[in-house]
Amino acid sequence: MAKLVAAFLISTCAVFSCTTLAQAAAPAPQGASGEQDIPGTSPANSPPGAPIAPDWAYPGTSSRIQVGPPSDFHRAPRVSNTRIGVFDGQADVGAALTSGHATYQAGKYTITSAGYNVWYTRDEFRYLFKKMSGDVSLAADIAYPNPAGYGDRKAVLIIRQSLDDDAKEALVALHGGGMIHLAQRPAKGIRISDMEYRIGSRGGLPGGASPDSLVTLDAKRLGIEKNGDKISLWVSEQGEPMHQFGAPITLHLDGPFYVGIGFVSHLPTTLDTAELSNVVLDNVAGKVR
Repeated sequence: MAKLVAAFLISTCAVFSCTTLAQAAAPAPQGASGEQDIPGTSPANSPPGAPIAPDWAYPGTSSRIQVGPPSDFHRAPRVSNTRIGVFDGQADVGAALTSGHATYQAGKYTITSAGYNVWYTRDEFRYLFKKMSGDVSLAADIAYPNPAGYGDRKAVLIIRQSLDDDAKEALVALHGGGMIHLAQRPAKGIRISDMEYRIGSRGGLPGGASPDSLVTLDAKRLGIEKNGDKISLWVSEQGEPMHQFGAPITLHLDGPFYVGIGFVSHLPTTLDTAELSNVVLDNVAGKVR
């Protein structure tokens, strides 16, 4: 019988109380061996003419540990209030040094963005947003057309208090390496914390060298639900009806707030792309589907 397994990784202890120094001081996950060869992971291998980002902004690799931005480092967003699909506008939150863009056609949002990360105490990503108040249901299929992107790139479904780079927020994301998470920045300028999940199968998915090989499953569809101050992650692993995944978090947001979808390449000056389709956005809980 195929065996489906999920590893539940506590990154910065959003849900459970953690007190050890090793957990509190743990750096962000590092890149896999070979990711230093992906264009944009350093000034030396960035595309010709690419701007030079601060050293802290380049991602972790097998030989480099990424660190967070200085506490006083901020950039104002670049905002376009032109409607796109169901969203009121789009923005480069954190104003990555290479501008992003997005299009909507035939039910699919194609989002292209650079940006160092959505993590630590500030974010850089392309964001398609709508102002809302009250409860929210948001869901989308997620795909990466470029199979060779950085493993920690992420497409996000995100609820933010503002367009500031360090805004209070809650988000769900699918990473390029298959990890999904439910994360929050509990107050403006505070480091993000999360609950992380990796799903895999031994014998139930193609690609393994043997039936005992663990093959990562990339979830087909993610959702985020805001029901009062409770915010939860929803998942469809392989096209089945969406179901809540893990425990919700508690985060209060004052209305109106921003709700939407986005993407970050995890490369400070190098663009990559995510496609989000079949988007559902309702101003009520219980409609993630």
